[in-house]
Amino acid sequence: MAQWIDIKYPQAVWDEDQQRWISDAQIAETAYTAFAGTRHAVTARLIVRRIRRDDPAQHPGQEELLPAYRYHAMFTNSPYTLVQAEAQHRGHAIIEQVNADLIAGPLAHLPSGRFSANDAWLACAAIAHNLTRAAGHLTGGDYATARPATIRTRIITVAARLAHRARTIRLHLPEHWPWQTAFDNLFTAVHTTPG
Repeated sequence: MAQWIDIKYPQAVWDEDQQRWISDAQIAETAYTAFAGTRHAVTARLIVRRIRRDDPAQHPGQEELLPAYRYHAMFTNSPYTLVQAEAQHRGHAIIEQVNADLIAGPLAHLPSGRFSANDAWLACAAIAHNLTRAAGHLTGGDYATARPATIRTRIITVAARLAHRARTIRLHLPEHWPWQTAFDNLFTAVHTTPG
């Protein structure tokens, strides 16, 4: 394996496991043959990214005996440089998650026999996905990174009752509802004037 190269992410990434923002990592590559010993052997580049794990129990002034890392490997035949190939892989990971969310949701109803129906459905699916992600970010907490299905189930599709009284409309939410705080955060964020 080649020597580790330090990289800095242009935008920090939130790490759920460590509960902190990650902006530094190290990458290295080596030639690797996958499926060696079979007629389908493929030789390409194995790129490994490692991210240092901080130990919150470490005392000030006490150095680690062996630093701990999390490793992510990718196998590619990309012609890009090491840094470019690793950045491309990170970009693919994000879009693959978006695709999985869309396929598990509204795109499960495609295709229709008519192009115009597919076109309209795809546009509506993209709008709904973006609005759901925005609702998750406005809600905050774990919902900022939650899957759209979780946001739909817990916050959007609420068994509530509308009541008309004294020329006002009231929304009665369920009692002892476990996601009341999340709904209140979203409601407050949406109804607060920006500024």
